[in-house]
Amino acid sequence: MQRFGGAATHMEQSFNREVLDRLTYLAGSREAAEEMACVPALRPFDSRVTDFLDGLSRTLMRDPRSRAYPDVATFAFWIRRGSTENLRKHHEKEDGNIRLGRGTAFHIAPSNVPVNFAYSLASGLLTGNRNIVRIPTKDFPQTDIICQAVNRTLEEYGEMKPYIVLVRYGRDREINDVISAMADIRIVWGGDKTIAELRKSQLPPRSTEVTFADRYSLAVIDGDAYLDTEDKEKTAVDFYNDTYLTDQNACTSPRIVVWTGEKKAEAKEMFWRKLHQVVKEKYPFQGIQAVNKLTSSCLAAVRMPGVKTEPHEDNLIIRVAVEKAAADLMELKDNSGYFFEYDCKNLLEIKPLCDDKRCQTISYIGKKKMLLPLLRSGIKGVDRIVPVGKTMDFGLLWDGYDLAAQLTRVISC
Repeated sequence: MQRFGGAATHMEQSFNREVLDRLTYLAGSREAAEEMACVPALRPFDSRVTDFLDGLSRTLMRDPRSRAYPDVATFAFWIRRGSTENLRKHHEKEDGNIRLGRGTAFHIAPSNVPVNFAYSLASGLLTGNRNIVRIPTKDFPQTDIICQAVNRTLEEYGEMKPYIVLVRYGRDREINDVISAMADIRIVWGGDKTIAELRKSQLPPRSTEVTFADRYSLAVIDGDAYLDTEDKEKTAVDFYNDTYLTDQNACTSPRIVVWTGEKKAEAKEMFWRKLHQVVKEKYPFQGIQAVNKLTSSCLAAVRMPGVKTEPHEDNLIIRVAVEKAAADLMELKDNSGYFFEYDCKNLLEIKPLCDDKRCQTISYIGKKKMLLPLLRSGIKGVDRIVPVGKTMDFGLLWDGYDLAAQLTRVISC
């Protein structure tokens, strides 16, 4: 691409326009994408943004289809005015400096979490940025519901149109190159391979990047505390939402359940029985998933001594008991209801699993303080500690990043 005096030549502009015409626009247009550089960045939590997000929340809540998708309803709840006001109070800095969005944010959403693109968009808006969001080519009903709601809401809040462009395209290096060259910040979800591919596309020298690499998560359950839980049906639904709602593909989904307490056997029997009832009622199960899980359990038995597959009524839940929390255990993980299970007396026994930068979230049943010795032991991994049922609750503190800080720039005054 030829440049003269720091300005793009007509040849480059024509090439960019041709490339941008290859995108499918679910919200916004090629013209809006081209003109983004001329749109001013906003201050974080600008009232125009919070008004729009509150309107989007109402639009989603009124859509009867949202009731069928808890993840859509949760997103709508997260962007309502009361929630964004709490975020503002938590993240707003009163130090005399001026904060603005970095400019144009290029978001690359993952293919395995249907509503992730919406949270990424909302984060970009709340921090004052213009946003081009690449939505995965995989079709999800949730994606359609949210994109349609965005377009309907933009008709009422037209001043937000220059800040939102939602696009879909397949793997295309030229498109990545063009949008990356426009970006002041690039937010890459989707794992190691996606990050490696996007890094082939250069950012401008003053631009920056936030990446969300491959991660895994685990659950720690105090069996005694679980048995004391009054509403075990709700606990089962909560754990189902943490795992089966995304086919256990989300980085937040527990892959191993660690049991502690005196009554582990009794707690396990009840916990898995209650979960099985929920899965049997809610989860659309396919034969290939059963084959994959059984294959994975056989491979685990070959590679790790002492592995035992627990008895199961059907293939909706596969539990593989392991004798130790080995550092390489997650190399053998699977999804769609495939769980490693480990009994421990001291939670420091799972330090090898947590002493890995890929370890993201620990969800728990019991008292949070039981995890403190592990967290204070100097582990390299673990960015989040949340109760079971809250693993997918998004926040501007995510994966160890403070997105309110990462997505803004500071004018020192």
